Amino acid sequence: MRLVGLPGGFLLMLALLASNALYASDACHATSGPGTAAVVELYTSEGCSSCPPADRELSLLSREAGPGSTVIPLGLHVTYWDSLGWQDVMAQKVFDARQSELVAAGHGTFVYTPEFFANGEEIRSWHGTFPDAIRQINSTPAPVEMALTTRSDPDNTVELEASVTPRDARALPADGVQLYFAVTEDGLVSHVLRGENGGTTLSHDGVVRLWVGPVAVGAQGGVVRRDITVSPQWDRAHLHFVALVQNGRDQVLQAVRAGTCGAS
Repeated sequence: MRLVGLPGGFLLMLALLASNALYASDACHATSGPGTAAVVELYTSEGCSSCPPADRELSLLSREAGPGSTVIPLGLHVTYWDSLGWQDVMAQKVFDARQSELVAAGHGTFVYTPEFFANGEEIRSWHGTFPDAIRQINSTPAPVEMALTTRSDPDNTVELEASVTPRDARALPADGVQLYFAVTEDGLVSHVLRGENGGTTLSHDGVVRLWVGPVAVGAQGGVVRRDITVSPQWDRAHLHFVALVQNGRDQVLQAVRAGTCGAS
């Protein structure tokens, strides 16, 4: 671990089933249900020897949470390990900034790897605790409805269209919410040659390749469209597109995830 200083029961099961009953997703369209999706962010690095178990945990989240769960894993690789023997090609400084914002919002004093957040709240003791945490989030009524549609063009451009609809007139804060898009990729394998994980082959799922936002959405909701470029180095068959909204305290209010269809 590296530290970096900063400037139950039956009724629950019924609620869980109800929360996900209307969630739907196909190749290029996803809609949310009345329950809140669990967005699990892992801040990790291939240069960190304590990170591989957390990477494996991120890959297993959906299976561990069980049928009917709605969980969106995001693996965000940070750059502050890159000078310590191994440069993580998936790392981006925007993820460093995102991690620092979440820590500050929770009144923390440092960032570290591996560090998990679920809908903006830090999960320190994550071994064996995620299934219950995900079920609890899923059983919480979401203040908004969301939909996400992806449209793929032949020139490696994908249009993302996300809609945010408050469930009632007072569902959203008066100053609105912030919307983010993310592109994730599953099935990545790296052969680490140096650093703390030197000589190790690592597998990754849910790796965030692109992070876009924040985009302001007013208290009445709205539709956000963005065109993004898909790198030829990304495997389209393993890509997912995510839209999430959060309030001013960095708490995720709802999220959806879709694949892509159209031109390849």
